[in-house]
Amino acid sequence: MKNKPFVPQLVYIEPRALEYPLGVILKKKFEDMGLEIRETTSHNQVRNIPGDTDFQKYRNAKSTLVVGVRKTLKFDSSKPSAEYAIPFATGCMGHCHYCYLQTTMGSKPYIRTYVNVEEILDQAQQYMEERAPQITRFEASCTSDIVGIDHLTHTLKHAIEYFGQSELGRLRFVTKFHHVDHLLDAKHNGRTRFRFSVNADYVIKYFEPGTSPLDLRIEAARKVAEAGYPLGFIVAPIYIHEGWQEGYRELFEKLDAALPQSARDDITFELIQHRFTKPAKRVIEKNYPKTKLEMNEEERRYKWGRYGIGKYIYSKEEEHALRESLETDIDTYFPNAKIEYFT
Repeated sequence: MKNKPFVPQLVYIEPRALEYPLGVILKKKFEDMGLEIRETTSHNQVRNIPGDTDFQKYRNAKSTLVVGVRKTLKFDSSKPSAEYAIPFATGCMGHCHYCYLQTTMGSKPYIRTYVNVEEILDQAQQYMEERAPQITRFEASCTSDIVGIDHLTHTLKHAIEYFGQSELGRLRFVTKFHHVDHLLDAKHNGRTRFRFSVNADYVIKYFEPGTSPLDLRIEAARKVAEAGYPLGFIVAPIYIHEGWQEGYRELFEKLDAALPQSARDDITFELIQHRFTKPAKRVIEKNYPKTKLEMNEEERRYKWGRYGIGKYIYSKEEEHALRESLETDIDTYFPNAKIEYFT
């Protein structure tokens, strides 16, 4: 079962979602799949997720899909990867121990997909016009792994084709899933950057349950490159563990062996070191009590953050070693790639 595309165990539908064509389509699709469907007044107010303990409820919520209407059409900023986050979905079926969504989503870890896609795209168009003639980039995976559900909704495919026709907009998203086949024939016109989250084997093995294994992600990246998409990789979180230099070098070797020559002139890398906040540490230890994730404040450097919540990152010396090692590897295997940032 492990590498099959996501299928929710339980679906909730907001009544208002059925006023939109996609809501009607999804209801019929889920009925035909024989899934249990319940009504909810609002995607923010889903109650009665099954489970006797918080632990069970959390796991069940992550296999629950809520079909709703996105009311807030003000987009958040998404620096440094894009100007704006575009909200097609919220939540993720993956169980990455280090994920910041655990704190931002708190008691609502269920997955939400929004059916008022045209309204969301109209809003994106307004932002593009405000910034014209500059290009405006939209990040579609700030609060979800949208590829993980798109085989059900095709929202992302629709958005890719929308931006394919756009002069001023660019779309980007990142995924840990390999279920990309339905996106390969989308008319993207080179205006969507398709990124994969990759890591050393150790990190994937111990901290990324419920996601696609690295070899399947790399195989999907090869397909995406052959479909002409601009390709990118996010290496995150870069995590110090025994043998980390070799672990990351092997990652770049594998990418080098798999990717076609044609894709090499336009590959981006985004490098993000492991970080955690005090609230995140508490939530992670509750959700994944057996985690091996190292979160020792004494060994970290404290960096002040927005909203007064600072984060713990690696020491200056460790950060320098990580950065130098990975940037050297990228330069060795992908000399024409662009490193967009290290943070």
